[in-house]
Amino acid sequence: MDQEELKQRTKTFSIRVIRLVSALPKDRVGDVLGRQLLKSGTSIGANYREALRASSRRHFVTTLEIAQREAEETLYWPELIAESQVLAAKRLVDLQRECNELIAILTQTIRTTKKTS
Repeated sequence: MDQEELKQRTKTFSIRVIRLVSALPKDRVGDVLGRQLLKSGTSIGANYREALRASSRRHFVTTLEIAQREAEETLYWPELIAESQVLAAKRLVDLQRECNELIAILTQTIRTTKKTS
C-alpha cells in the first residue's frame, strides 16, 4: 500500500467514524462516547498525514506511533458502545476490523522504518 492509498484509507475511516458518532443517541452517554471516538478515530489520519511531512526519520516514526496509539484507543470506544448496548455490536464490526487493519499497517510501517534506520 502506498502513501496515497493509506491517506485515502485513513480519511475514509475518519468519515465512517463521523457517521457512527452521528448515529449515537443524543444523550449524555452518547455524547461522551461519541466525543472520545470522534477525537481518536479522526486523529489517525491527521497524524499519518503529519508523519508524511516529518522533518526526520525519528519524527516520522514518533508521529506514526501516535497514530498507532490513537488507533488502539479507537478500538476501545466501539467495544464500550457494543458491550453497553448503546448500539448493536454487529453495526460496529466492520469499523473495528478496519481499525485493526490500520493498526497492523502502521505497526509494520514503524517496524520497517526502524529497521532501515
